[in-house]
Amino acid sequence: MNQLVTTAIILSRTDYGEADRILSLLTPEYGKLSLMAKGVRRVKSKLAGGIELFSVSEITFIKGRGAVGTLVSTRLIKYYEHIVGDLNRTMLGYELIKQLNKVTEDEPEEEYFDLLRETFEALDETSVHVELIRFWFGLQLLRLSGHTPNLQTDDSDNKLAADQRYEFNFESMAFRVSPDGGFGAGHIKLLRLAFEGHSARFLANIQGANALAADCVPLAQQWTLTHGL
Repeated sequence: MNQLVTTAIILSRTDYGEADRILSLLTPEYGKLSLMAKGVRRVKSKLAGGIELFSVSEITFIKGRGAVGTLVSTRLIKYYEHIVGDLNRTMLGYELIKQLNKVTEDEPEEEYFDLLRETFEALDETSVHVELIRFWFGLQLLRLSGHTPNLQTDDSDNKLAADQRYEFNFESMAFRVSPDGGFGAGHIKLLRLAFEGHSARFLANIQGANALAADCVPLAQQWTLTHGL
């Protein structure tokens, strides 16, 4: 049978039998894969080093006749050690992997692989605040699924103004002028940049980004729930 080579990120690992594991992996070329890693739980397994969580690896595999293929070899490309060195980053990493795994089909576009890799890059960079990453990740899921909210005009079809305060109207899915609203020009700028596809590490360089992102996290979470993400 033909052996295939690709880059992969582990989504989940399930122990099987005495020494095996069934892996769920995300790849740029083949979407999600389910592979049997035979003997990987043995001390001297050559596969173990390349199937760490929070890492990117090159894998060689054989497609199975059924749903589960076979992992042949692995080579670790990058391990994001700072993620596992911080409990908050580790827990958020698990949460975002689970969310992405839930919302993607068996053959997701390559952009989802890129999203998860960039998420690891941001989590690994300790100067990037976890709430900024949470905010950014949710907006990227919305962007990739085609659900970008109106960030140009308010619910009266007037252009969003730098000197106004806003609240978000979920009935019209647009901002509404409100003197006591929790959102201003800084929030809208950050939202626009995120939906343009800029990385979390890029957003972290914007003055006040952490506080702005923290304000927007509940809004981003409500958006994702509204669209089943």
